[in-house]
Amino acid sequence: MHVSAIYEASEEYQHALTEAEIFSGLLRKVDFNVIRFELALNRIALLNYPTFFDEAFPALQESWNIDLNASEHSRRTYTDSLNPPILHRKELLLSVSHPHRAEFEALTRSAEDIGLFDDSSRIGYQRQWQHLVRESGYQVVDHQLIPYGNDECGEEDTQLLHEGWQASRQLTALVRYGFSAPFQTLARHGFLDGRYKVFDYGCGRGDDLRGLLENGLEVGGWDPFYAADNSIHSADLVNLGFVINVIEDFDERVEALARAFSLAERLLVVSVMLRNNNSSAGKMFSDGVMTKRGTFQKYYTQGEIKDFIGAVTDEEPIPVAPGVFYLFRDKNLEQRFLVGRYRRRRNRLRDPSVHQKELEDRRSGRAAEKYEKFREPLEMLWTTWLTLGRKPHETEVENISPLLDGFGSLARALRFLRDQNGADLLESAQASRIEDLEVYLALNLFERRKPYKHMEKSLQRDIKFFFGTITQAQEVARELLFQIADVQTIEAACITAVERGLGFYLPGESLKLHSSLIDQLPSILRVYVGCAVVLYGDYRNADLVKIHVTSGKVSLMRYDDFEGKALPRMVERTKIKLREQDIDYFAYGEEFEPPFLYQKSRYINEEFSNYPEQVVFEETLESLGIFDLSGYGPAPAEFQDMLTKHRWAVEGFKLVRSSMIPDPGSRCGQYLDFRQLIACGETRAKIGFANLPKQPESYNALFDLATNVLDPVIDYFGMIHLTYGFCSSELAKEILGRINPGRDQHAAHELNQRGKPICERLGAAVDFLVEDECMLEVAQWIAVNTPFDRLYFYGADKPVHVSFGPNHDKQIVRMILSKSGRLMPRVISSEAFLKLS
Repeated sequence: MHVSAIYEASEEYQHALTEAEIFSGLLRKVDFNVIRFELALNRIALLNYPTFFDEAFPALQESWNIDLNASEHSRRTYTDSLNPPILHRKELLLSVSHPHRAEFEALTRSAEDIGLFDDSSRIGYQRQWQHLVRESGYQVVDHQLIPYGNDECGEEDTQLLHEGWQASRQLTALVRYGFSAPFQTLARHGFLDGRYKVFDYGCGRGDDLRGLLENGLEVGGWDPFYAADNSIHSADLVNLGFVINVIEDFDERVEALARAFSLAERLLVVSVMLRNNNSSAGKMFSDGVMTKRGTFQKYYTQGEIKDFIGAVTDEEPIPVAPGVFYLFRDKNLEQRFLVGRYRRRRNRLRDPSVHQKELEDRRSGRAAEKYEKFREPLEMLWTTWLTLGRKPHETEVENISPLLDGFGSLARALRFLRDQNGADLLESAQASRIEDLEVYLALNLFERRKPYKHMEKSLQRDIKFFFGTITQAQEVARELLFQIADVQTIEAACITAVERGLGFYLPGESLKLHSSLIDQLPSILRVYVGCAVVLYGDYRNADLVKIHVTSGKVSLMRYDDFEGKALPRMVERTKIKLREQDIDYFAYGEEFEPPFLYQKSRYINEEFSNYPEQVVFEETLESLGIFDLSGYGPAPAEFQDMLTKHRWAVEGFKLVRSSMIPDPGSRCGQYLDFRQLIACGETRAKIGFANLPKQPESYNALFDLATNVLDPVIDYFGMIHLTYGFCSSELAKEILGRINPGRDQHAAHELNQRGKPICERLGAAVDFLVEDECMLEVAQWIAVNTPFDRLYFYGADKPVHVSFGPNHDKQIVRMILSKSGRLMPRVISSEAFLKLS
C-alpha cells in the first residue's frame, strides 16, 4: 500500500510498519512511500517511488527488505540503473477515497484494453515496458495512453544497457566467421576497425584471413605448409597464433617468435595452447606431448608463456586472454590500450537521470537555434568531454572546424555546451574518470611495469588536470592498491556493490557477478580483480567473475551462450591465486561434464538482456518444488532426468510441459505408473485393447492428477484401488451405462474428429476406492487437503470420482438417489460437505 493508506489499515499493519521504521531508521514519506507487507513471515519491504504521482508508471529508486524475525535488512538502490523496476496498477495501493484513484483506474483499464498486461514477463522493468507500449502503437502522455499518429515514428530508444546488448557492427560481423581467439581479442579491443594493416605469421589454411578480407581489412599471411609462396612482410599488427606450441625444437620456437616480433610495427599478438588441469595431455615427447592425433604440442601455463615471451623479446607482454598476449612496439598505443582497459564502458550520454525533454526545455530562442545548427559537432564534442572527464584539448576534438567557425574558439563552444546541457553529468564524468585513472595507476604499480620514456599526450593532460603531478597521482594509487589487503574494506565494498545490484554476495565468502558489471564496482574491487587477472588477461573474456573475499583468489567462469540460455553450461573455469600469482585452469567437456549454472539472475541485473524472462523462469522452476538448488545444484543428468519424469522441458527461457509420449510403464507420480491409470476399469479389462492417450498433454494431465491428488491420498490412507481412469474415445464407445465424456474429464486432453477437446474442462480424472476406509472420510480429506477440480461423492462404500484440471474449481457434487432410483447430482458447498457424517 501507499503510505497515505496506512492510516486506514488495521492496527496490526500500522504496528508492523512502526516496528520496521524503528529498526531501519527510515522515515515514511521521506525515505519511502510504498510498503509491501508479508506479515505471515514477519517481513516488510519499504519502497521509494519518487515520481509515484507524477509519472504513469513510476520507477523504483530504492528498496529496503526487512526481516523482523531475524532482525536483518538489505538495501538495493536503482539510482544508476538504466532499467529499473516500474509500478503498475497504482490505484490498488491507494485508499478508495483517494482523489487520484479514479485517474489511475482509468489508466489501468486502458492498458488492459490494449492488452499490455497479457505477458507478465514484459511489464516489470522500464525498458521492456517502454518497448511493449511502443510496439502496441501507443505512447504514455501524463496519465494517458495515446496512440501514435501517422506522422509519428515511435522509434525505439537505442539507450545502452549492459555492455553485451549492443556490440559494435564490426565485432558482430566478425563473430559470424568464427575467428580464432587472438583475432577475437583484436576485434574486441577495436584493432580491426580498418585503421591497421594485418599480417598472420603462420596463417595455416587461412580461415582468419578470408574472414578479415571479407570484412574489408588489408591483410596478408604466410605459412610454411599452406602458404609458403606468399611474401613475408611487416604490418601494423602481426599475429603469431598457436604456432610456437607446435614447434618441437626450442631454438626454432625462439626464432619464430623473434621473427614475428620484428615484423610488427605496432603490435604483436602471441597465442598458445594452455595446459588443462582437467584433461590428460598425451604421451610425453621432448618437452611437450604427442597427442592422440599424432601431432606435437607444447602446453604452457599462463606464467610460463609470459616468461618465455618476455625473455625472447625483452618486452613486457600483456595478457589479454588465456593463452593470448600483446606485445606493443608503439608505446603510445600501449599506454592508450592500458588506460582504455580500465575505463568504464557505460555511456553517460544515455544516462536516464537526464531526460531529453529537460534538455530541450532548457534550450530556448537563439540558443536553441544555434544548437540545432551545430548539433552534430556539438554532440561529438559533448561525448568527448564526458569520455575524458575534463575539457578536451583541440587535438582531441574531431571535426573541430565547424565549431571554430560557429563559436570562434573551442573554449566558447565548451561554455555553450555547459550552459545548454548543465554541469551534473560533467561532474559525474569527472569523478568516474578519476576512479578509472586511479585503478589504472594502481595496477601499473602492482605489475611493476617499466616507466615509459615518454608519457602519451592525452595521459599527460589527465595526470596534470586530475592529480597535479605524476608523483601525487602515484601516491593516491599506492594508497588504493594497499587497501586490497584489508578484508573489512573488501567486505564493505562487496556490500556496496550488492546494494547497487552488482552481483550476489555470500557474507564473508565471495561476490559473484557478470563480467560486464565489473567496471561499475567500487574502485577497490576493480583493483582487486585487476591484480588477480594480471596473468589471465582481460576478465571480459569470462562470463562470471567470483571475488573470494578472504583467500586472495579470483575465479573466472566461461559458459556456452551465457546470454542466450536460461541454464548455460560451464565450459571453462580459471582460478587465479593472487598471492602466488598462479593460475589453475579447468576445461569441461567429454571427460568432465559441464555443469549447469542455476539461479543465473543472481549474477546479472535488470539491465541485462532477457533478465525479466530469466527471473520468471527461475520462479517457475522453484515453484515445481522438485529440485534442491542450494550450493551448485543437481548434476545436469540428474536435473534432466527429474525434469523429464515430472513432464517438463526447458524451451528457451521458459519451462514448458513435455511434448513427448512416455512409456506406459514409466512412473506417474510417486506410487503409480501411467499404465495403471490407463488400464484400470472393467470394460477395458474385458476388451483388452491398449486405450493409450494420443496427446502428450493427456499424459501431463494424468501426471498432475497423480502428484497433486492421488499421491497425497496414498501418503495418508495407503494404496488406492483404481476402478476407472483414462478413457479414450474408442473405450467410451464400448462402455455400457451412463457416462459423459464431454464433462467427466476422463478423456483428459484427447481430441475429437474436429480437432477439439473431447472435454473442454481438460485436466484428468479417476475413480478409486481405499480398502477398509470410509470413502466419506477420504472424500472429506481430499476436499480439505488437495487442489482438486471436481469431486463426485457416491456413498461411503462407493468409489469417489476426483479430477485435477486447470480451473481448480474445487466443486463438490453429491450424488443422491432419487425416488425414481436414478442418481441425481447436487452441488454442495465445502462447509456443508464437511458436516456430513
